[in-house]
Amino acid sequence: MGKHGSKKLYSTVLVEDGKGKRRARKVRERAAHDIIARNQAAQKEVQRAKLSVEQAVARSTLYLPRDGEAGAAALRSYRRFRVPPHQDTSATLQGAYPFLAEGGLGSQGVFVGQDLYSGGSFVYDPWVLYQRGIITAPNLVLAGIVGSGKSSLAKSLYTRSIPFGRRVYIPGDPKGEHTAIAEAVGGKAIILGHGLRNRLNPLDAGYRPSGLSDIEWTTTVASRRRDLIGALAETVLDRPLSPLEHTAIDVALQAVVETASVPILPMIVDRILTPDTGSDDRLAEDGRLVGHALRRLVSGDLAGLFDGPSTVEFDPTLPMITLDLSRVVENSTLISVLMTCSSAWMESALLDPNGGQRWVVYDEAWRLMSHPALLKRMDAQWRMSRHYGIANLLIFHKLTDLDNVGDQGSAMRALANSLLANAESRIIYRQESDQVGATGKALGLTGTEQRLLPSLGTGQGLWRIKESSFVVQHQLHPDELRAFDTTQRMTGNPRNHGDLGQPGHLS
Repeated sequence: MGKHGSKKLYSTVLVEDGKGKRRARKVRERAAHDIIARNQAAQKEVQRAKLSVEQAVARSTLYLPRDGEAGAAALRSYRRFRVPPHQDTSATLQGAYPFLAEGGLGSQGVFVGQDLYSGGSFVYDPWVLYQRGIITAPNLVLAGIVGSGKSSLAKSLYTRSIPFGRRVYIPGDPKGEHTAIAEAVGGKAIILGHGLRNRLNPLDAGYRPSGLSDIEWTTTVASRRRDLIGALAETVLDRPLSPLEHTAIDVALQAVVETASVPILPMIVDRILTPDTGSDDRLAEDGRLVGHALRRLVSGDLAGLFDGPSTVEFDPTLPMITLDLSRVVENSTLISVLMTCSSAWMESALLDPNGGQRWVVYDEAWRLMSHPALLKRMDAQWRMSRHYGIANLLIFHKLTDLDNVGDQGSAMRALANSLLANAESRIIYRQESDQVGATGKALGLTGTEQRLLPSLGTGQGLWRIKESSFVVQHQLHPDELRAFDTTQRMTGNPRNHGDLGQPGHLS
């Protein structure tokens, strides 16, 4: 075969070989297509079967007719819900925004004012909140600078509670601003001070709670008198008593009670300084400092208030009682002594199981907490508030006032801080910018809450109830505004205050 013939044969073989590969590829493609088609057909068959089952279930399910049932079941008629479209500004619609409006504390209790976030009424009552399980401690802390409105809020809380059967007790009013309110609500203001005829015998038996036998009552009175004399001596001495000094007080008290049914403080002082001739000579030496400390209350610079029988009476059945200390505000020791006596009065009334629920208001708390004896009594009453059925209200100007109570790390500072821990209702009115950090740290406020405090207006407060927060505008009736005014000397016209739109008359 020639050269050209072999080339032609080779080309023919190559062409035949290429056609075979294409045929094989087409065969494979058709086979793959057939497999895919069969799979898709199977899936469609499964879907048709599933749909057939669902349709069968739907046909077997009974539905209410579109026009409703007849007879007694007619009220279950189906009606399509239609709401007409409405367009408004965000300033109006913000009240319906669910993440802005708080649910509030309910409608049971004392009306305070308006919730500035939701626009609804704000109502507060510590006893109601305790019954509902929202709080576990009925005590309150109220702080605000001068002129922010905290005093008016405190007065509104307790006066508006009186119609609900609550009573009010103010164991110390350094400015005398609660006296007129007590008289207006049918209560009593006990005014003590130099130059007045009122006398207070710390050793009075006091109010006798119902249900106590004669033996129980005698033991209670003896224990209260012993504790009270010791507390008075510690207040004047500004230190705790030694065991020897306690013994001197006990011996003198027992000797006086044997000769007088109602002892007075001068008798105790005489017995401590000059014991019976038959007693140990060392007894007079042991009680010498205590005797001279108590002597200040009957013939020293504190004389005139405790040196005779009582001319005033503590009646716990009245709707309100306040101890007016405005005449002795310059003498811190005398204020502490008077409040120690008044606290003993109140404790006897609180022991009465039929005494009811009561507000106990500590105004100008920074003055009171500087005295260890008073601070201990306050701490005990706060811890026993649920047992006694009382709500303690502690009023500050600013939370940094606590830094003036005792030294850092001292027992007094710990007691003062425990009062905050036992108050689950914290109300903070306007604070100066330099106080915001300390206030937020003391009360556990968030950054947003702290930034809010300097911008609060008069009568506006941040209410922190457990873990919930509210910004509330306190609202006053014109009669309340006139009665609660504390700017009479500054305005010069105490009886003409205008309407509620003048915030300058809140304090």
